[in-house]
Amino acid sequence: MIPSTLQAPDLPANVLEFDDDALLDIVQRHTARYFWEGAHPISGLARDRQKTTGAPANDLVAIGGSGFGIMAIIVAVERGWIDRTAALSRLQGMLDFLESSPRYQGVFPHFINGRTGATIPFRRKDDGADLVETTFLFQGLICAREYFAGMATEEARLRQSVDELLSQAEWNWFTSGARQLMWHWSPNHGWAMDSPIRGWNECLLTFVLAAGSARHSIDPGIYHEGFAGGPDFRNGRDHYGIALPLGMNSGGPLFFSHYSFCGLDPRGLSDRYADYWQQNLCHTQINYRHCVRNPHKHLGYSPDCWGLTASHGPRGYIASAPDRDFGVIAPSAALSSFPYAPAEAMRALRGFLTKPLNRIWGRFGFVDAFCEGRNWYSRTYLAINQGPIIAMIENHRTGLLWRLFMGAPEVRWGLARLGFSTQHLDSINVRSGGQELPRI
Repeated sequence: MIPSTLQAPDLPANVLEFDDDALLDIVQRHTARYFWEGAHPISGLARDRQKTTGAPANDLVAIGGSGFGIMAIIVAVERGWIDRTAALSRLQGMLDFLESSPRYQGVFPHFINGRTGATIPFRRKDDGADLVETTFLFQGLICAREYFAGMATEEARLRQSVDELLSQAEWNWFTSGARQLMWHWSPNHGWAMDSPIRGWNECLLTFVLAAGSARHSIDPGIYHEGFAGGPDFRNGRDHYGIALPLGMNSGGPLFFSHYSFCGLDPRGLSDRYADYWQQNLCHTQINYRHCVRNPHKHLGYSPDCWGLTASHGPRGYIASAPDRDFGVIAPSAALSSFPYAPAEAMRALRGFLTKPLNRIWGRFGFVDAFCEGRNWYSRTYLAINQGPIIAMIENHRTGLLWRLFMGAPEVRWGLARLGFSTQHLDSINVRSGGQELPRI
């Protein structure tokens, strides 16, 4: 029987002599340990952050990070690192815990207590629903439902549990009566955070799932008038010799091209606004070229060391990008970009392994970030950075998670209703004004 553990040997001294596939195995397997061995012992969900060494009790669980963790478990089962039965048991325990945890119109908060399920405020007024973090949780759950598609009772129960959680999310309630989706709602402060989801960012998937909901779908106009209708959505300007279709100048942090696209397959995905494969390629190349040209002369930047995204930094959490460059490299930025820049990402992987391994590598793979100019290496990992490494490397290698997610009926229906074109929609017959989820 395949052991239900991801225990992996320490990096060998000659690791740089390994071929590319062997290195990718090592990185994925070690990183997946974050979500298996490092999961919360009661809920099985993903802790928001962990230290490179053993840490005291930590009950802070991340809802979005847990979605990425579910995808990591699927990859580990597919690659034979975790027993399928053990994975099913873990996932069902996670689902049972989530079902018993507080939600707000069916939507989860950003953080919960992994022992009790209680909401943990992200900020003072952010103590209720977080629509985007819930989106990333659902992304993982949909992949699990599609992967565990067998006739066994345990797999059927898992699918039923996922469907029940998905059906209870009242996406349309979060329009607040307007032509927009609101990111947050608080039982104590209502809509006080006033955070409509607008402009190009990591939230495309939220609109796809909201439009594809069988019971609580939004009108497609909310995507076009809200998310895509703002002044910060389109770009078209030149950055390092690359015309960027959408988003802020220089593209913003690289997680914009990762979080929604761990499940959404950007290859051939387009609508009236952009080709999303080209969008993500351009975004990645701008980030890469900025690091190679290194206009601020940060120590360590090179073709072997690049990647700016949100991460820990010497002075706290930061969202790094070419126009907000603090000299902090996050391995997740380059490693989660394998589908878009495979040669550049592999060169970065090998380059990271030339750094002091006792400072850049630990029990769950590469640390969250480092800044050579300050001789600073993070002593922590973040769930939302570790998870996309596993998912996007797997999509580069086999397309597994893209195939699973794009096969889901609510995903295909949501894309169709929003006017997207993709090869995954070939079998959909979209009826104008149709409100019911079609059987596919």
